[in-house]
Amino acid sequence: MQMQFPPIKPRLSFWQLWNMSFGFFGIQFGFALQNANTSRIFSTLGANADDLPLFWLAAPVTGLLVQPVIGYLSDNTWHPFWGRRRPFFFLGAILATVAMFMMPNSSSLWMAVFVLWMMDASINVSMEPFRAFVGDKLHPAQQTSGFAMQTFFIGCGSVIASLLPTIFTEWFNVSNIPVNGGIPDTVRYSFYAGGLAFIGAVSWTVITTRETAPQDMKAFRAEVEQRKGTLTALREIFKGFTTMPRTMVQLASVSFFSWLALFTMWVNTTPAVAENVFGTVDAQSAAFQSAGNWVGVMFAVYNGVSAIAAFILPVIARRTNRKMTHLACLVIGGISLASIFFITQKEMLLIPMVGVGIAWASILTVPYAILAGALPAERMGFYMGVFNFFVVIPQIIGGLILGPISAALLGGRPVATLLLAGACMAIGGLLTVFVTDKGEQTA
Repeated sequence: MQMQFPPIKPRLSFWQLWNMSFGFFGIQFGFALQNANTSRIFSTLGANADDLPLFWLAAPVTGLLVQPVIGYLSDNTWHPFWGRRRPFFFLGAILATVAMFMMPNSSSLWMAVFVLWMMDASINVSMEPFRAFVGDKLHPAQQTSGFAMQTFFIGCGSVIASLLPTIFTEWFNVSNIPVNGGIPDTVRYSFYAGGLAFIGAVSWTVITTRETAPQDMKAFRAEVEQRKGTLTALREIFKGFTTMPRTMVQLASVSFFSWLALFTMWVNTTPAVAENVFGTVDAQSAAFQSAGNWVGVMFAVYNGVSAIAAFILPVIARRTNRKMTHLACLVIGGISLASIFFITQKEMLLIPMVGVGIAWASILTVPYAILAGALPAERMGFYMGVFNFFVVIPQIIGGLILGPISAALLGGRPVATLLLAGACMAIGGLLTVFVTDKGEQTA
């Protein structure tokens, strides 16, 4: 028995796409603050550079555990008011907001690691149903545009979030220096603003966008009844790995190398820039905190570029194809990321961020558009959650091996690991050649 949904999805207007995607502005506000400032927070609280990947493991491990479960639950949920995905958006937003207020008030390294677990789990509760939400509502011909709209809001939220510490320092004269080993006020206020942006943006989508009920509610409820129970849920989740569509399997390898590169960048950019450009490894120094602010500017640039590229990529994909578009973007990003190793002037660091932004836009758009065209509608949330394994597993592996590799082969220099990150991203691009894009004709 299969859950029945409307066979033909109506095309949505620009503002309908806007409203349904706006929640990603808040979600990425949280992720951007996490990506740009977690290494800075850990270092300020006493972490060594070689240990940073291990402490970052909290983030991908929570995604590994949370996203398939949330995807499974959202597939099997229907509420007359809340719908299928929206209750998960909203609950995740509440929990993430609480965590974002806690993170910059961490009094010890281990407290910060614990709060990172909480924050990342909460963000994942919101984010995974959003991916399925687009697949649920959009006509196949609008899927690339729908994920591109998400990428636009991801870019906008990330730009503002990444710049916040610098804005508080330069516009409002807020202290950027840690006092008694604590987190600088610029970082604390940025996380407070991020919490409010998160709950506000997600609430906008919840209020303005409705979900379409299953066409045959009786059949839907019968199917849900068959899937009740923890053991049934776990069995279905593990079974998902053996029933993945071929396209999903092919995209897994592309995703692996792409996200290993991104994880390496997020973990190592702050200590790399501090040492290579600002000339310090002392996390309590003003120079190190200035490097942290500059990394925020760098990340704002790549996210700003991704917001613009999000609207250009669908056009390029229609004139060429989605696979070649993704390949080119990842190779450009890989070369750009590796070039950071050779740069010693801070302003020059903004140039490779343009290439990273192009790759980031494609990573957030093209694989999900290809995937949405290959997944059964009634299992969209579940398979999107399973696909997240190939986002978080490379990050877990990176967390386990990057420190030892850096210490043994790269002289313990974080900037040298960015060469490795660039190579991984380029490999991910080349592997795109082997992906079968079933929805290519409707991109």
